[in-house]
Amino acid sequence: MFTGIVETLGKVVALSREGTNTHFDIHTPINSSLKIDQSVSHNGVCLTVVDVSPEKYRVTAIDETLQKTSLGQWKEGDLVNLERCMPADGRFDGHIVQGHVDQVGTVESIKEKDGSWLFDVSFDPGTGNITVEKGSITINGTSLTCFNSRPGKFTVAIIPYTYENTNFHQLQVGDKVNLEFDIVGKYIQRIIKGYQG
Repeated sequence: MFTGIVETLGKVVALSREGTNTHFDIHTPINSSLKIDQSVSHNGVCLTVVDVSPEKYRVTAIDETLQKTSLGQWKEGDLVNLERCMPADGRFDGHIVQGHVDQVGTVESIKEKDGSWLFDVSFDPGTGNITVEKGSITINGTSLTCFNSRPGKFTVAIIPYTYENTNFHQLQVGDKVNLEFDIVGKYIQRIIKGYQG
């Protein structure tokens, strides 16, 4: 389980294909503390560390993950938001984040406003995912509060610290982002709507 509080940035230094899988080699300041079989959130996607060296570590994404997240668009040099799993005795600073991306959204607009930035994000509402005003949303693994919540759209405000210390400073209009909707909201929606077809 994660909290959505990004720990550091990693840089994609190499990609390689093996069948339908893609291996990503990533360099990060926390590289020396990682170990094989450890789960790490990469832009909100929980991936398992499969190899570690002093300069980089490797994770593998299966085709299902590549199809349902933005990982299939990664290239060498991209910066990735990283978070290790929350320790059982740690502080819970964000919200419950599973590292299981629900769908990909699109950055519709970015506006600078008095030292912070407003990001408008859209998503396909046909999947049944929803946001609520002042509710939690995870974008590329970052725990945020959404507002201007409406079907298929919402806005988040990014403070300077988050802007500089995550990959939000690299995002542009039209970019795809990984979205994980609030788990509590997903359970409530399932209880109300039940299982369909």
